[in-house]
Amino acid sequence: MDGTLVDTEPYWISAEHAIVEEAGGVWNDEYAHQLVGNDLMVSAEFIRDHSPVQLTPVEIIEELLARVIVQVREHVPWRPGARELLSSLQEAGVPSALVTMSWRSLADAVVDALPTGTFAAVITGDEVEHGKPHPEPYFAAARALGVEAADCVAIEDSPTGVRSAVAAGVPTIAVPHVVPVPVTAGAVQVPSLRGLTPTDLGALTSELATQSSAGTT
Repeated sequence: MDGTLVDTEPYWISAEHAIVEEAGGVWNDEYAHQLVGNDLMVSAEFIRDHSPVQLTPVEIIEELLARVIVQVREHVPWRPGARELLSSLQEAGVPSALVTMSWRSLADAVVDALPTGTFAAVITGDEVEHGKPHPEPYFAAARALGVEAADCVAIEDSPTGVRSAVAAGVPTIAVPHVVPVPVTAGAVQVPSLRGLTPTDLGALTSELATQSSAGTT
């Protein structure tokens, strides 16, 4: 979600700077970029380990979420082509699931800004035992949709997210944004969601299947 559908990474980075600086520390974008796509508990522990913040990991997450949600409620910064692709999928009768390491409170703020029924399922970081890059979030999404993971398509913007989807056996489309995404077996890269259609998603996953077959011959 963050960085794929909505450009909220600047909101997160701003919130990280704020809570660290309020504790008398100094934060930097190098640290912030290491947290992109991570499970929030992992990110909170990283902040504790690299700053004078004395809050518990859960308190850090709650502080971050509160600040980000305020900004999202004021303005949802959609990534180019994101809403249009979701609308096209809905019109085509293709069910979609939102798989995000943000917690339910933030996911709901984003989902509320979309037409009802855009997502058939929403999997959030506070509702799984293991966050990305573990495959559990994508297995949970596939179960919620009533399909096999291999029959889904994942769209991710971070190395962590791509690893999670690929580990679950989901054909993955990487749309790098804040941080580069290394070339990964099981994933194909596109520069943007702008102009992508459900047919394009099918073509890209077919390309992945062809690459996989070629790699095993």
